[in-house]
Amino acid sequence: MKFSEFKKNIDNIDKGQAGLDETSEKIRNLEVILDIVKTINSTLILEDVLQLVLNNAIRLTNSDRGFIVLRNSAEELEYKLGLDAEGNNLPEGMFNISTTVVKDVFNVGQSKFIEGAQSDTEYDSSKSILRLELQTILCSPLITENKKIGVIYVDSKHLHKVKAREITGTFEILAGQAATAIRNAQLYNGQINAYNALNEANIQLIQAERKALKSSIDSEIGQSLQGLVHLALLETESLLRILEKTQKESAVKDDPNSITFDRLKLKSIVAIDSIRNIQKFAQVLLETSLINLNKNSGDMNLTIQSVIKYLAAMKKYYKVVFKTELNAIPLCNYDSEQIQHLMVHLFNNSVEAKKDVSITIRSFYKDNFVHIEIEDNGPGFPPEIENPFYDVIAAGKTSYGLYLCKSIIDRHNGHINIMQRRPSAIIQFSLPVV
Repeated sequence: MKFSEFKKNIDNIDKGQAGLDETSEKIRNLEVILDIVKTINSTLILEDVLQLVLNNAIRLTNSDRGFIVLRNSAEELEYKLGLDAEGNNLPEGMFNISTTVVKDVFNVGQSKFIEGAQSDTEYDSSKSILRLELQTILCSPLITENKKIGVIYVDSKHLHKVKAREITGTFEILAGQAATAIRNAQLYNGQINAYNALNEANIQLIQAERKALKSSIDSEIGQSLQGLVHLALLETESLLRILEKTQKESAVKDDPNSITFDRLKLKSIVAIDSIRNIQKFAQVLLETSLINLNKNSGDMNLTIQSVIKYLAAMKKYYKVVFKTELNAIPLCNYDSEQIQHLMVHLFNNSVEAKKDVSITIRSFYKDNFVHIEIEDNGPGFPPEIENPFYDVIAAGKTSYGLYLCKSIIDRHNGHINIMQRRPSAIIQFSLPVV
């Protein structure tokens, strides 16, 4: 019986037979159900919902204990919670009632009320029912949106002298409302888990990006400093030699400016020492900027699929169409975190150019290299950016994204190139198979 039907029946009876005890009892049951529904809908935490549902089910039926089993991903009934009349948790080992009752209720999708269970021969009373001295059993399926999600079960050693139709109808209403509350909690729990997993993936991605970005910037600064410092050192040493030569020539001519030459020579020597120190610091910066590769033998096709699965769930990629043409390729050694980071940059580059872009990813093996091509139907690369993989100035306009891709591939002893610039863009990167 549905909750709306139950309430309609109560309203109809109330209008014509307000003085009957049966009507009063049903009204009381309705009030109890309304309170229970309000209570179990007060939270979306699955464990709390199960606790509230079972406590109220035991109280409503005046039972000694109750259990809830839910269908799991393997389509099997899985024990979730057991409570006694005092609200104490019961271990799964105590859920030793006749499984025939539970399975029948779940498979058929109809409630079972057994009064005088000791004498009921439909279920094998020689086993659990007889052993536990059970007298009253009430079991109802948990159904929501025509989908069975589990079973709620209560039992008692006492014989309840009540009408089977009345208690079954009331209990079915509770089971129906409980099923909806449990399903909502499951969906909420799934969203929370998905959010946590996505948030963790985002944190790891951001950390990896910062690490790679800092490393590449440090490396670029170190290389630039090396060049500038080397040039400054050459020029300063050249200036010192000129001063020394000029001073010797002046000494022959008894030039009175010899003190000035000494001062200039001293300043040049100090400048040379300072530049050499800067050169050392630049070398240290360059050496410490290198990221250690955590290479493992892996399947590049699986890495591609994992990145697509991760990105497809993000709001930014809702309008993006991913297509794959993945051929059989051998395993190769690579740092999966850095290669995933590289692909995210390439995909982001496509999406920033066109929100509803279609991206095709191809994989193939040739000349002892695994080749990955990424093609999109966007506007292609603008003509003012000649080679973003090599030009750090141009790459800086896109937060060093493509420049970082080049750095990652270089560390893998691979290659990355623009195969086509317009009308669409095709980027290919290749990793060696060792």
